[in-house]
Amino acid sequence: MSKMIIDANGAVFGRLCSFVAKKILEGSEVAIINSEKAIITGNKKDIIGKYDAVVRKGGHSQKGPRYNRDPSRMLKRGIRGMLPDHRKGIGKEALSKVKCYNEIPEEFKDSKVLKINAVKKVKSMSLKELSEKI
Repeated sequence: MSKMIIDANGAVFGRLCSFVAKKILEGSEVAIINSEKAIITGNKKDIIGKYDAVVRKGGHSQKGPRYNRDPSRMLKRGIRGMLPDHRKGIGKEALSKVKCYNEIPEEFKDSKVLKINAVKKVKSMSLKELSEKI
């Protein structure tokens, strides 16, 4: 069982989530740092509209469902969506192997970090920007 540290700075949200989901299903433990700097590609107005509709959809304010606005929790939920049967069995066990951090914790300061390829010039917004807008 190997331990991976992934830097999400400039990484595309969906590609990062699918990569991490594959690795944890293989049995690796994954720590994701700088999760607030992961990007979602597309028009900012459309991205905000989509997430705002999901967050505000239905239900009583004191009951659920509640959606997190914290970038690290948004990233973990994206990974959860790419796992099979996240409520029990393989998916639940795999999701417990993921830790997401908005910044670099002290324990990972001097560690070797895997960098996911960033996309160059494309319309996008970071998870931090999105969490502030919704």
